[in-house]
Amino acid sequence: AIIGDPQSFSALISDADSGIKSVSFVITYPDGITTQSFTPVFAGEGTWETTLQGFSVGTWGWKVIAKDAAGKGGNTATTENSAFTVYAGGSTGGGSGGTSDHIETNAEWPRDPEEEVVGVEKAAGRIYFEMPANAKRKGPWAAYVCSGTVATDDAVERSIIITAAHCAYDDVNKAFARNVLFIPYQAATTGSGTDTDCGNDPLGCWVPSFGVVDVNWTTNTFPDNIEWDYAFYVVADNGAHADGYSTVPDELDIAAGSLPISFDQVQFDDSGTSSASSADFTHALGYSYSDDPNFMYCAENMTSKGSVNWWLDNCGLSGGSSGGPWVQPMNVTTNTGPIISINSWGYTGSPGMAGPILYNTSAACIFTRAKLADIENVSTTDGDAGVIKDCP
Repeated sequence: AIIGDPQSFSALISDADSGIKSVSFVITYPDGITTQSFTPVFAGEGTWETTLQGFSVGTWGWKVIAKDAAGKGGNTATTENSAFTVYAGGSTGGGSGGTSDHIETNAEWPRDPEEEVVGVEKAAGRIYFEMPANAKRKGPWAAYVCSGTVATDDAVERSIIITAAHCAYDDVNKAFARNVLFIPYQAATTGSGTDTDCGNDPLGCWVPSFGVVDVNWTTNTFPDNIEWDYAFYVVADNGAHADGYSTVPDELDIAAGSLPISFDQVQFDDSGTSSASSADFTHALGYSYSDDPNFMYCAENMTSKGSVNWWLDNCGLSGGSSGGPWVQPMNVTTNTGPIISINSWGYTGSPGMAGPILYNTSAACIFTRAKLADIENVSTTDGDAGVIKDCP
């Protein structure tokens, strides 16, 4: 079932011999582990019911436990766990059905297959690429995954994808990625997960021409370069749509849509309540490889981490989500909003996600370079297929 908030739960329970002694409705949280029991009221004619609210977006479950009044403690019967999906705001529709205005640490972005897919769910995608596996710059090469989002631009004959710099350039081995694929809306793949078969993805795949990064990312190594962990992939309008479907436009930003990037100051450390009503409430999204191929997100108030990073305290997105967008504010009707940062890094073994600050940094300059760089004159040699920009 698909429900809103609040929702009435009811069960028809009977025991002809001893009668019903007690009934519990047990709710299972989206993590599949946490449970909470509620005592319904008897509404007559064998019906027990209660109304619950406060759900976050995600897939939940519930079961009924009933005990009769027989001797020696009675007999207990338990139903199987039944799954149900919660959409935000008490609505089961609107946009793509994937809206969220609840605090969330790590959940699958809900999809309603009967609704048109719009906004971030369609514009964001998986990035598959290869990087040198060791210090030998030309190989051997190993496959990796990240996330990225089609950005709104005024460039001609190209689309631009915003992602993390470490998803475009290896700062240790000093090489650009090779064999890059961008797979928008990968969550709806008919395959078992991330692969290079573009024929099983709803829009197909696009092959970027090159990546653009800040020179400071390339001349330093992690963690000394975290403030420049943003990059842009350039995708040509012609010839980039790998295994493209005839019904899908070849231009990436037309086929998948796009989200605007904000290089302005944003809200953070809001002193208000920790809820969607706070000015700094931020959504971070991406394709965590541990949940492949699901599109995951966290949503909470944004703080800062030092002078070069934004920070989400409880975000549980993991490897593969790097480069995914941070949206503030998120329009929960259209699933759109300005990208104000991207997933960059976190601590091993504890929650939290950092994102680079785009305001008053070189990010806007790097974006401009991606829009203006001559596609035909950028090297296509493995390890060199990119542009390094020295911005003031």
